[in-house]
Amino acid sequence: MLQRKKEKEIKRILVLRFSSIGDIVLTTPVLRCVKRKYPDAELHFFTKKSFLGVVEANPYIDKVHLLSEDLQQNIAELKAFDFDVLIDLHHNLRTLRVKKALNVRRTYSFDKLNVKKWLYVNFKWNLMPPVSIVERYFKVLEPLGVVNDGLGLDFFIPEDKETNKDDIPMGHWMGYVACVVGGSYATKQFPENKWKAFVAQCDYPVILLGGPEDRQLGEAIAAADPNKVYNACGKFSLMESADLVRKARVVISNDTGLMHIAAAFQKPLISLWGNTTPWLGMFPYYGANNLNDTISTKFSIAEVNSLSCRPCSKIGYKSCPKKHFKCMQDIDNQAIIKDLNGFWQQELKKNIKK
Repeated sequence: MLQRKKEKEIKRILVLRFSSIGDIVLTTPVLRCVKRKYPDAELHFFTKKSFLGVVEANPYIDKVHLLSEDLQQNIAELKAFDFDVLIDLHHNLRTLRVKKALNVRRTYSFDKLNVKKWLYVNFKWNLMPPVSIVERYFKVLEPLGVVNDGLGLDFFIPEDKETNKDDIPMGHWMGYVACVVGGSYATKQFPENKWKAFVAQCDYPVILLGGPEDRQLGEAIAAADPNKVYNACGKFSLMESADLVRKARVVISNDTGLMHIAAAFQKPLISLWGNTTPWLGMFPYYGANNLNDTISTKFSIAEVNSLSCRPCSKIGYKSCPKKHFKCMQDIDNQAIIKDLNGFWQQELKKNIKK
C-alpha cells in the first residue's frame, strides 16, 4: 500500500541529459520504463536545442525543455512545474546548478565513474564494469522501482521525415550497407584509406552517411567506385540519415550517434573503435548485452586490443597523440568483410522467410 501511495504522489518527473545524439539515445530505455512505471505522471526532458530532433517524436516524453544561454531563466521556468522527481543522467556542473536550484526532494544522479575512467585512460587499469551505460542508469533508479524491460533503445522518425526510394540510386534499392563515416573526433573515425580498401573488397552497394563536414571525405571514398558507393554525407537531415540506417541491410559505423540509432532499430552492426574502447560503456546496446558473456549476435566490434596506448582518451582528439593512429590503421579489414558477409546472408534469409 505504501508503494502505491508513493507512486500516486509522483505527478511530474524531470530527466536531465543535455547532449549528445548517442548519449540521448542511450537514455531512451529509461524514459520508456519510467513512463510505463508511472503512466499518470508527466515526463519532462531537459536538453540542448540542437538535440530537440532526437527526442521530439518520442511518445514517452510529455514535454521537452530546451537549454538556453540564460540558465537562470530555464531554472525559473522549471520551478513552475514543481517536479516530484528529478533524474540527472548527465551529471555535470550545469545539471548540479539545476538540481540545487530546483531542490527536488527525490533526486537521482548517475555516477559517471570518472575516477575509474581516469585510471583506465592514464594507467590502462581497467576497473570499468562490463555493462552498458544503460544498465548503470537503471541502477540509479532502483529506489523508484523502475526496472529495465530489456527491449533496448528507442528512436522515432515521423512519417513526414522519412526518405523515399528515389532519394537513393536505383542500384541500392534492393539492399545496401550503410557506412557511417562521420564522428565527433578524428581519432574516432575510420580513415579514408581504410574505407577505400573496404569499398574495394565489399560486394554490396554502399551508402556513406555523415554531416556536411564529412562531404569531402565521402567524395574521396565514393571516387574509388562511383557505381557501388553513394555519398549521402551532408545531403540528408538527421532524421533522414536515421531512416537510411533503418532501411539498410547492414550498418558499419564509427563510435557515433548513428551507431546507437542503428542499435535502436536492432540492425546488424559492425562498430569501429579507435582511441576509445567499448569498456567505457558506450557500446551498441540491444537490451541485455554486456562485454563478458552476453554479446549480442546482432553486432560485432572491430578494434585493435594489442596497443599499450589505447584508450588514450575517454572522448577523442583531433589527431593521434602518437602520430601513428594504429588503433584504426591496424583494424583488420578482412575481419570486417567476413562479419559483413555473415550479417548480409542472415538478413537475406530473414527476407526469404517473410
